[in-house]
Amino acid sequence: MAGFYKSNIEFITEHAISADKKRYVDSTEALHHFFNADHYGKQPFRDMPQHWVDAAAKYSSDTLNKYGTVPWAITSNYYWLVKAFKAHDTTAILKSSANLGHYISDAHVPLHLTKNYDGQLTNQPGLHAFWESRLPELFSNSYNYNVGRARYIPNPLAEAFKICRSSFKEIDTVLRMERILNKTFPADKKYAMEQRGNRTVKVYSVEYSRAYHKMMKGMVQRKMRSSILSVGSFWFSAWVDAGQPDLSKLIKTPMTKIESQKLNKEEALFRAGKVFVPATD
Repeated sequence: MAGFYKSNIEFITEHAISADKKRYVDSTEALHHFFNADHYGKQPFRDMPQHWVDAAAKYSSDTLNKYGTVPWAITSNYYWLVKAFKAHDTTAILKSSANLGHYISDAHVPLHLTKNYDGQLTNQPGLHAFWESRLPELFSNSYNYNVGRARYIPNPLAEAFKICRSSFKEIDTVLRMERILNKTFPADKKYAMEQRGNRTVKVYSVEYSRAYHKMMKGMVQRKMRSSILSVGSFWFSAWVDAGQPDLSKLIKTPMTKIESQKLNKEEALFRAGKVFVPATD
């Protein structure tokens, strides 16, 4: 698998952000990137049924769609990847892999698990990009990305909820540490102006970013490492569930008409936010 993905790394890299780009042309796409767990109470993962049908019966599908569906998006894309492996369709494998990796990575960001996703409810606007973009931009070159071997995931849906539950527990730290720092850091040194192409933009200063990064005690690196291992493990598990096809001999072969129609129907329902029941063979 490593050889297959490495040989297609440029395609994977290019399409890693395709799920974000869809939001500009598909109004139903945004809900797949987050899960506002705090809408469902202080212990949302105790009360939330994991299966979509059960969750929709309890809260309504409209409510689930309104407050985000990332754990089900992960699961649906996982089974599409299984189907792509079974169909020996290289393009479908790579696109599904990229989309699946995107949703898994989103679920690892604590601020994707709360209604206070940008600190807007606690007078901390801009915190989202600060945590997931500015800090990695400045410090990720020093991170250790050697995460070890992928593992088989027997229950993709349960694993998706496990990822979300872990990120949800870290929301308080992300918000609280920034509030503490903001109270003690010199206000005139919190921001700086940097040149980005032809524009001069306002950003969190290197000094403020370094102080916050230190207060996080390695959280950003841990979440990135966990995300990398999760993505690899989901890819590996989909390959196993597809019967472990020989990727060294894999060539692009078209799906049958029935397979294509079935997959297109599932994707249409997914995009409409109406169902998240994987149709396994």
